Amino acid sequence: LQYFTDRLENGTSSTQTDIYMFGNMSVLLAQLPLLLFTLLNSFLYQHIAEKMRIAGSMVFILLLFILTAILVKVKMDQDHFFSITMATIWFINMFGAVLQGSLFGLVGKLPPRFNSLFMSGEAVAGIFSGIAMLLSNIFETDPESSALGYFITPCVATLLTLCCYLVLPHLRFAQLHLENVSTKTTMKEPSANSSGMSHHTFFHCLAKLHKFQQTCKKLNELKQEPTEKSTVPQVFKKIWVMALCVTCVFAVTLSVFPAITINTKPSGLFDGKDNIFVPVCSFIVFNVMDWIGRSLASRLQWDSMKSHSFPFFVVLRVVFIPALMLCNIQPRFYLPVFFNHDMAYIIIMSLFAMTNGYFACLSMSYAPQLVRPKDAETAGALMTFFLALGLSLGAAFSFGLKRIL
Repeated sequence: LQYFTDRLENGTSSTQTDIYMFGNMSVLLAQLPLLLFTLLNSFLYQHIAEKMRIAGSMVFILLLFILTAILVKVKMDQDHFFSITMATIWFINMFGAVLQGSLFGLVGKLPPRFNSLFMSGEAVAGIFSGIAMLLSNIFETDPESSALGYFITPCVATLLTLCCYLVLPHLRFAQLHLENVSTKTTMKEPSANSSGMSHHTFFHCLAKLHKFQQTCKKLNELKQEPTEKSTVPQVFKKIWVMALCVTCVFAVTLSVFPAITINTKPSGLFDGKDNIFVPVCSFIVFNVMDWIGRSLASRLQWDSMKSHSFPFFVVLRVVFIPALMLCNIQPRFYLPVFFNHDMAYIIIMSLFAMTNGYFACLSMSYAPQLVRPKDAETAGALMTFFLALGLSLGAAFSFGLKRIL
């Protein structure tokens, strides 16, 4: 943020950035394409090849980050820099929306535990970002060098991800789950050196016969199922509870983090260490606990996907909004500070982050399980839209919450 502030001020006026409303405009131009194109992706993904959506999006994102990195060393006036920056924010989030929606649809075809692993990747990325911010503050790196490092990192990460995706179709595991290969039953002939029934008991034969009958029954059921995919409204009717849950989770989270929590001031453990308090206690603590919550979801699934208490606990996270707003966030004009000590803030932030990761991951994992395997991709694309809707609502709520602080 300091890099963009310096480029827009250009040494003329400390209020120059306010003219551009950089913070508000960047949030707006990040959330609008994210919401719009995740919605479009939910309806249009069947008409555009998966490989084109995923690989194409990554190529364009890579090119846009390369452009952003080059701009660090290119001098230009504030108006041109602002316009180019806003355009890159729009297009990066546009292609990011298509990529995220397509990847969630792809992961929806895999066993449920891969949803948890996929969701954990976002938290791990946040941890690296927090550590980078911390190191930059400790070593007092100049904003231009820090920005260059920040922009080169996603270039490398995107390139590696693209290579991994291109290798994916050649893996046996991917061919089994993603190519929708029909199940084949093969019967082994007795080997030449076998001695008839000498190595097989009567009960073993009965078990084999029962297993064969069950396989035939499942194949029969599959034949009776409609061969065409369900429509988007039909899929939504089955997953609407999980869709609203993931919207609620991210709306609550984004309403206070990071827009409000970034202004928390140390009082106690980190007193006088402002440069490391926010990176450690806000970003690193949040992302580590978020990652723990997402990892926990793959091992402990409570409550079940059909339980009425699951949405209740998701909505209950709203209590974290006033809890965090009553911490030592400055400046403030109306609300008092109730949780003044750093330790109280860290505990609240830890619980807030862990429940975010846990419930978000479970919601995204449960949705594809509520539909037929052939509709899992549609469910994943729809869930991505509602995830983006939650992010947008949270960002909008944060403006109102700042005013009542």
